Amino acid sequence: MTKHINFCLVALVLAGMTLSVKVIPALAAPVEAEIELLKKMLTDLERKKDEEINELKKRIAALEQETQKSPAPPAAASEAPPDEVKEVKQEVATLTGRLENFIEKHKLKAGLRMQAWYQFMEDGKAAGAGRKDLDDFMLRRFYFYLQGEAFPGFGFFAHIAGDRLGQDGLDQPSVGLGTSIAVRDAWVYYKLGEPLTIQLGRMYIPFTRNYGTTSTFGLLPLELAFNQGGVRGGIFYYSKVGRDDGVVLWGNPWGGLIQYRLGVFDGVEGAANPDDNLRLAGRLSLSLLEPETSWFNQGTYLGQKKVLSLGTGFDYQNNLTLNNRPDENNLGWTVDLFFDHPIGKGALTAEAAYINVKNMTQTLGYSWLTAGEDAQMFYIQGGYLLPWQLGPGKLQPYCRYERLFVKNRPDTYFPSFGLNYYLKGQKAKLSVDWTQITQEEDHAPSGNYSGGDQNLVTVQGQVGF
Repeated sequence: MTKHINFCLVALVLAGMTLSVKVIPALAAPVEAEIELLKKMLTDLERKKDEEINELKKRIAALEQETQKSPAPPAAASEAPPDEVKEVKQEVATLTGRLENFIEKHKLKAGLRMQAWYQFMEDGKAAGAGRKDLDDFMLRRFYFYLQGEAFPGFGFFAHIAGDRLGQDGLDQPSVGLGTSIAVRDAWVYYKLGEPLTIQLGRMYIPFTRNYGTTSTFGLLPLELAFNQGGVRGGIFYYSKVGRDDGVVLWGNPWGGLIQYRLGVFDGVEGAANPDDNLRLAGRLSLSLLEPETSWFNQGTYLGQKKVLSLGTGFDYQNNLTLNNRPDENNLGWTVDLFFDHPIGKGALTAEAAYINVKNMTQTLGYSWLTAGEDAQMFYIQGGYLLPWQLGPGKLQPYCRYERLFVKNRPDTYFPSFGLNYYLKGQKAKLSVDWTQITQEEDHAPSGNYSGGDQNLVTVQGQVGF
């Protein structure tokens, strides 16, 4: 359009000049008048040009305003403005950082561990006047744990657990056996240093190695020794599923060369303890190779540690009423040996213990043992982690021989053989186990007893994190 205006301007100027040439001579007007006229015409043309340009600018501005008012194409409903997304990411990063700092500061740890079982037990179920075989599915252990510190060295540990959930004929919900979950471990501790920790609450009784220090999720065989609560058995000493309420002093002086544990507990309560006497228990272990400094030890280190440990322990409570006999003093003592050592890419684990108890507080099934009796027991077990990889894991065959002697009564034997398959150490493990209950006589006055030897086959899946 500007070109058209310029063309018109030139044409008008030329026309004006032509007219001037023709008219001025005719009129004989002076040159000055002609110049003024041309200037006026040029001014008019420039004014018109500016008006047209301004009109075009106004039109463009109006069109731009209409364009801005028109809605933009719809964006995805979930798409947020870039600034808002950035702010959200920054807030998440800030909160995550605070949470990580809180966890690190208070040494918080949480996890879940579980053992699922199928168990076949020969003559394991009463059937009228006789017995029949038992097939039993159960959650052998279901543990949730949480630990942390409120102040450096001052913290807590807790297990919420269920044991033998679904086992046929077992119903003790108050301690989380058979049909319920309960507090298994719960204590507050104050660690003054490696040589001394004070621990108050519900915890392991510091007596035997097998069920006094070893984690039940770190065992070599499928289970604990039969008479310490393993497979289908009971625990020979009074406990709340292997624990008691009390206070323990323990530590690892001299760089862990020794570990000591000394505790005072409730022990047997109620009518069987009319004087409300407390229980005293203690344990001492000597580590000749690498030290074991944790509260929970392992039953096999899978070649990750070199351990040779000698241990001894005791358990004492006086003036109890046992099997209607008053003023009985319960005293138990033990000595044990544990060895674990890598051999090439494999590893050998061995353990043995001897236990002597006077005036037993418990009556045990599958044996002649009743409360108030004197008894001795021992077990020896060993396993070898094979060096070869089998698929994603490794195999570990094991065996155990356990024997229970009751004074003036027949003995009971518990041989076991089994196989572990480790997918990820103790965090992912499959096991199969055969155990036999062998008695010298075909009648026992207490407990569940079929009148003959009984075979048990157990399959386990274990996971934990």
